[in-house]
Amino acid sequence: MDRRKKREKTTVTKPSTVDASSPPKISPSEAFIVTLSSVLGLGLAFYVANSGFSIDLVTDPSRTIFFIWLVELPIVILLYSRYRQNPRQCMYLRAVGRGLLAVPIGALLNCLGAIALGAPVTFQFLPKTVNWSLMMSLFTTVPASCVLGSSWAHWKRIFAQTQPNGSVEYLICLPAHGAVIGGWFGAWPMPLDWERPWQEWPICVSYGAIGGYLVGLVASCVFVLACARSQHVKQT
Repeated sequence: MDRRKKREKTTVTKPSTVDASSPPKISPSEAFIVTLSSVLGLGLAFYVANSGFSIDLVTDPSRTIFFIWLVELPIVILLYSRYRQNPRQCMYLRAVGRGLLAVPIGALLNCLGAIALGAPVTFQFLPKTVNWSLMMSLFTTVPASCVLGSSWAHWKRIFAQTQPNGSVEYLICLPAHGAVIGGWFGAWPMPLDWERPWQEWPICVSYGAIGGYLVGLVASCVFVLACARSQHVKQT
C-alpha cells in the first residue's frame, strides 16, 4: 500500500504547456473575416480612386496603386498581428511594429526583383515602381513578418519550400504565391506589339498580382474551412 501511494504521488500529471514552435491557429470564421476584410479593402481603394479622383489603373496607375497599399496597410498589419507566434512572449504592438518594418524591406526586395526581370528604371517610372513595390510588399512579406517575425526557418519553409504548416501559414503562403504568380503572368502582354495603353508598366502586372492575390485569399479560406471540417469528422 505504501508503495502504491508513493507511485501515485510521483505520477501526478503536469499541466500541458503550449509548444512555442507550434503554428498559431485560426478558426474558419476568423479566416473568413481576414479574407473579407482584405477583399473589401481592395474594393474600397478602387472605389475611392474612381469616385473621388476619377482615376484607375490605366489612366493613373501610380496614384491608384498608392490608394491600394494605403488602404490595405492597416488591414493587413492589424489583422495578421493577432495570429503572431508566441503571443505570450511577443506583444501585439511588437507584431505590429514588425509589420511596419517589413513594408519598406519587402518593397525593396520586390523592387529589385522587378528590375531584375526587366522593369524600367527611368525617373519617369520611378513613382509607379515604388508604389507597386509597396503594394506587393503588403501581399507577400508583411503578413509573414507579423506572424513569424524573423524566423528564417519558417520563412524558408513557407516561401522557398512551399510547405506551410497550419491554417495561418496557408493564409500567408497562398495569397503571397498567388500575387507573385499572377504578376508574372500579367507581365506577359507587356513586350507584345499591341500598342495598348494597359500594356505599360505596371498596369497589367498590377492586375495580375491583384487577381492572383484574391485567388490565393479565397483558396486559403476554403482550405481552412476544409481542414476544420475534417478535424471535426475525425473527432466524431
